[in-house]
Amino acid sequence: MSDMDLINLDKQKVGTVTLSPAVFDVKVREHLVKEYVSLQQAARRSGTASTISNRGDVRGGGKKPWRQKGTGRARAGSSRSPVWRGGMTVFGPTPRGFAFKLSKKSKKLALKSILTERARNNGLQVVEALTLAEPKTKAMVDLLKKLDLPEKTLFIVAEKDRNLELAVRNLPRTDVLPVEGLNAFDLLLHEVIVCTPESLKKIEERLS
Repeated sequence: MSDMDLINLDKQKVGTVTLSPAVFDVKVREHLVKEYVSLQQAARRSGTASTISNRGDVRGGGKKPWRQKGTGRARAGSSRSPVWRGGMTVFGPTPRGFAFKLSKKSKKLALKSILTERARNNGLQVVEALTLAEPKTKAMVDLLKKLDLPEKTLFIVAEKDRNLELAVRNLPRTDVLPVEGLNAFDLLLHEVIVCTPESLKKIEERLS
């Protein structure tokens, strides 16, 4: 097991925490991380693109434009042919779902891979407590400055904290996420992940 400094909101070391090697020191599986992110992005696609795709969807075209023989022109059975203006569309997009499935085991391995990479490259910090007296954006900005954190910081909390959620609402690159909502996209989107000892314990329980 590896130890990590535990700091307070003034960025002073107040102790250490032990990271579980089963979660924070595993083999990084990049292909599973990619699959997980692709799954999330695919699920967000609306899949509502649609065009007129067959003659039944086009009004008119029931009468043969001209007789079969004797006109010198090519044979035509309908004025709604795809080669005619106003005709049907061939092989156009239709409403569909892009979502696909990934096993729970693969998702866990992907999350462990990301957490391992962050722990190894100073992208993970553990703070004694994450609390704000009031839900003010200024309070969150001051907290980021005190802890010397970048804008793209993700705070992972053990339980939902209304003050924290409201404080980051006007900061487009900063976010707060409960352990239950842990996902690959948000972990990769942010440069630094900040946890508390309680949220670390929950993460290890969820992924072990």
